[in-house]
Amino acid sequence: MSSIVESLKDKLSTKDKQSGNPQAGDASADPRGHQASSLPFSTKQGQNEQDFPGEEARMSPNPDFGYDTYKGYGRLKGKKTLITGADSGIGRAVALAFAREGADVAIAYLNEHKDAELTKKVCDEAGVKTILLPGDLASEVVCKEVVDKTVAAFGCIDVLVNNASMQGDAEENFWDIPRDRLEKTFMVNIVGMISLAQKAIHHMQPGSSIINVASIMAYQPIPAILDYACTKGAIVTMTKALAKDLVKKKGVRVNAVAPGPIWTPIPAQSFTPEMTKEFGKGMTPIDRAGQPAELAPGFVFLADNSASSYCNGCILNQTGGMEI
Repeated sequence: MSSIVESLKDKLSTKDKQSGNPQAGDASADPRGHQASSLPFSTKQGQNEQDFPGEEARMSPNPDFGYDTYKGYGRLKGKKTLITGADSGIGRAVALAFAREGADVAIAYLNEHKDAELTKKVCDEAGVKTILLPGDLASEVVCKEVVDKTVAAFGCIDVLVNNASMQGDAEENFWDIPRDRLEKTFMVNIVGMISLAQKAIHHMQPGSSIINVASIMAYQPIPAILDYACTKGAIVTMTKALAKDLVKKKGVRVNAVAPGPIWTPIPAQSFTPEMTKEFGKGMTPIDRAGQPAELAPGFVFLADNSASSYCNGCILNQTGGMEI
């Protein structure tokens, strides 16, 4: 049995569905909206459980998205990019990195306006063009609007980052996952992702790229979040299928990133305080959760043709040493 399964099963056995008052990070006192941290990152999170979709502004400590550390070198200068789930977590870190590399950034998100506004603010500081695109990607109408508004603002899409996802509460028994949640998870995580790619591809030129966000859950799934794990497996399949097809028909590369346990609003809204207290510890050989800032350079690599022009159908392992 894998270490991630063992760790989460131990914590699920003591799961308490009662959540306390969220501990809020003071985003107003610091324009970065997070507490400065230095490597190695602490695994002592102490985060209270949140309701879906989870807000980074309410996390304590706030995730490190690279404000202090990420330095751009113009590797994506002039690129037009669309990033879903860019209000917080991995999406925010990628948005900041892309902006500091010179890319214009469309920030798509559900309804976490406070988080999204901070992401826009830090990207604007890089001197690039940014737009906010709220909406539920489970809706095909919203998917079309997000693509259309990005193209209206930027003229085209050079990089599509399919990052938005939904993860429900971890359940001790998989049969307790309700049907409506199963359907919603699939609509957001994989149906919406395919729909966005279908609409964006007509505005992408040869040399463009699609980067999907899979997960270690595609390779080491657990029944507690079976719906989420299944969608992440589907994303790997989607990536491999489109990589073969689009590079021939459109000259567009398709790759994916598979994160391990990363400190974002997703675990904060899926797991109890007990489960997030030392989130990541005992799960990975590195023995801690990753921070969004640690993943962003991988996305820049996959978006940069000069660095990854021969990468297609790649699943970039960013799991802290967990095997995929």
